[in-house]
This record gives sequence, C-alpha cells and structure tokens, in this order.
Amino acid sequence: MSAVKAQTDLSTRPPPHVVPPLAGRRRTLPNRVGYALAASVIGLGLFASITPSPLYHAYSELWHFSPLTLTLVYATYAFGVLASLLLAGGVSDDVGRRPVLLVSLGGLIGATVLFLVADSAAWLFAARAIQGVSTGAALSAASAALLDLHPRRDPAAAGLANGTAATAGIGLGILLSSSLVQIGWEPRVLPYALLLVLALIALSGVYWMPEPVPGRSRFRLTVQRPRIPPVVRPQFVLAGLAVLSSWSIAALFFSLGPQLALHLFRSTNVIVSGTGIAALAGSATLAQLLTARTAPWVAASTGSIALAAGMVMIVVASATDSSVAYLAGSIVGGAGFGAAFLGGLRALAVAIPPQYRAAVLAAFFVVAYGSLSVPAVLAGVLVTHISLPSTFEIFGSAAAAIALLVALQAWRTRPEHRPVPVPAPEPAQP
Repeated sequence: MSAVKAQTDLSTRPPPHVVPPLAGRRRTLPNRVGYALAASVIGLGLFASITPSPLYHAYSELWHFSPLTLTLVYATYAFGVLASLLLAGGVSDDVGRRPVLLVSLGGLIGATVLFLVADSAAWLFAARAIQGVSTGAALSAASAALLDLHPRRDPAAAGLANGTAATAGIGLGILLSSSLVQIGWEPRVLPYALLLVLALIALSGVYWMPEPVPGRSRFRLTVQRPRIPPVVRPQFVLAGLAVLSSWSIAALFFSLGPQLALHLFRSTNVIVSGTGIAALAGSATLAQLLTARTAPWVAASTGSIALAAGMVMIVVASATDSSVAYLAGSIVGGAGFGAAFLGGLRALAVAIPPQYRAAVLAAFFVVAYGSLSVPAVLAGVLVTHISLPSTFEIFGSAAAAIALLVALQAWRTRPEHRPVPVPAPEPAQP
C-alpha cells in the first residue's frame, strides 16, 4: 500500500549509501552528525506541532471561536501532513534527502512567522496548513535518512531513534511552550521565537548534511494510491494497527487534553493543562528505550495491553472527575503508546527494501496522521453535543478496544520456533 511512490521498477536501483567526498566536492558533516541531524528534524517536527497547543484557549477567548473551530485548526495540520505524504512522501527517493529537508524546514520557518503575526483564526488555519505540509515532507525524508546514515545500517536502531525523537519532541514541545506562555511576558511571541531559532539551527545543519541518495533523478510530484511491497505487508499491518491505536489517543490529548486537564485539576495554569500530554510523551520515550532490545512483537503486544489499561483509567478519571486517575492513566497509556508504536515501527523498518524506504515510511505516517486527524475532528464535533468528559469516555473506550486487537495481531504474527530435526540413527551393521 505505497501512498506516494510511482509504480516504476525500482528493483535495479542500488541501496542508498553515502557518497564519499571527492576533491572539489562540497564539504559535508560526518555521517554520524548527519544521523543525529535527521533524528533532530523528526523531533523538531513534532515539537513544532505541539507548540501552539497551550495558546489555543487564549486564541479562542481572544478571537471568539468555538471548540469545533479549535479542533478544525488542529485537524488542518494533520490533513496537511497527509496531503504532503501522499504527494511528496517518496520524492526524497528521487531527488535526495537534503533538498526535501531544506525545503521542509523553510516551510516550518514560514509557518512560524505566520503564527507570530496572526491576528485572527484565519491566520491559524493558514499557519497550521503550511506547518502540516512541511512536517509531512520532513518526516518522510528524515526517517529514510536515519536508515541511510546509521553507521551499521541497523534498521532497529534507526527505528528507536525515530520513535524516541518523535515522543521526546512532543514532550519537550508542550513543556517549553507551556512554561513560556505561563511566564506571561509576550505569551504569543516567546514560544514561536524559540521554535524559529531551533528551525534556523536545523536548517543550517541540514545544509552541510551528507546526501545519502546516489544517482538522483528529476523532481516528480504525483498522487499515488497507497501500495506497499508485498514483502513488508504483514509487518505494515501490525505497525499500522499499532499506530492507529496509539496515535488516536494522541489526537484526543493534543486537541482536547488541555481542556480536560484544566477541568479535572480545577486550574487555569497553562502548565497544568499540558500535564497529560507531557506525562504521555515522557513515559512513551522511556518505554521505547526500555523495550528497544525486546522482540518487536513482544513490545507491540505488551505495549498495546498497557495502552488499553491506561485508556480505561482515563475513562474512569473522566467519569469520576479524578485528576489522580487521569495522570496515572496518562503515564500507563503513554508507556503502552511508546512500546506499541516502536514495536510496530521496528518490525516494519527491518523488512523495508532500501529502494522503498521513503515510500513505505511515508505510507506508515499516512496511517499515523490519519489516526491523528480523523478522531480529532470527530471528537470536536461530538464535544459540541455532549460534555468533554463523556467525549473522552467514548473515544477512550474505542481506543482501548483497538489496542487489544493490536495485542492479538502481534501475538498471531510472532515468529514460530520450530525444533531442529534430529537425524535418525544409522542402522546397526550386522
């Protein structure tokens, strides 16, 4: 189900590798630094995605828009990522990783400037759309670059770097943005000023990054139907289900979580509003590090069970107005989020043929951001008709059920350990 790659015969293309510097060639950073830069771009993309969240409540009061409008602003970002992945997710396989990353970071900088000068909800829609398109292209190219630039070409290690960079970016984004908003001095400027500085640093680093794609071809931008090479389809199903259950919960937390936290903690403190997201992202990062050496199917199955348990706790918290249960559920659910997400991604990364890296990872993120956008929109519509706690109860229960299905699928796809046949004894000689 490749979402982005044209159906040409790529089987003859050699695996991507880093071209060694020649005399007169542009000087580049060492491969290990390029690897770290690729991971940093993934973290920065998620950092940028969460930066506006602590300001949404202030925006809604300042410009008088409803919770549904707020949810649509958030969903605009996710749909922008989807559009980018469908149109340009495999472009870096053709034109190279660096050009795509440079253009993507330029787009993130432009979106940040729009946030800085925004004076109505229309500006938020425009900024989020540009941010989403830029993030989608960056995630696909940077994820492929991780696989290309790893010193040992280790897909499992690259998957770990990908997953931890994403969740760490979310956690740091909500903590730093909330803290800068809570300071009270230029709250609509400081978070974006920090983001702008980080994006400029990343842009300068990527300019000197080694290019791992040899024999680059011309730029092509075409919409392709989802298609994944048959060799990776079983792993893609597991990874897709894992990301569906985990990122659906992230959608609820990112769009409505701050409001629920303020309701449960009976507070107006912006830092308090981000506690659930920070707990979710922090425990997810830790869980990925702890389960990095376990079998992918084990991480996916146990993580999904933990995710389901965490969601049950959050449903109970919503029904009983318990802030303690909400925080505990965020931690347990976040640990399950991290383990399930990484387990599925590791199983997929190991199986991807080198020539399909960007395309398959783009399709994976199509599922991920579809899981982020569609539930967020549905929850935004539902919350206008029922209470916020009831909305969490409904979606949390559905996500818990999906997580249990992921655990079952992971168990079914576990490798079989067949006993080594023992040769029969030679017949006795007369």
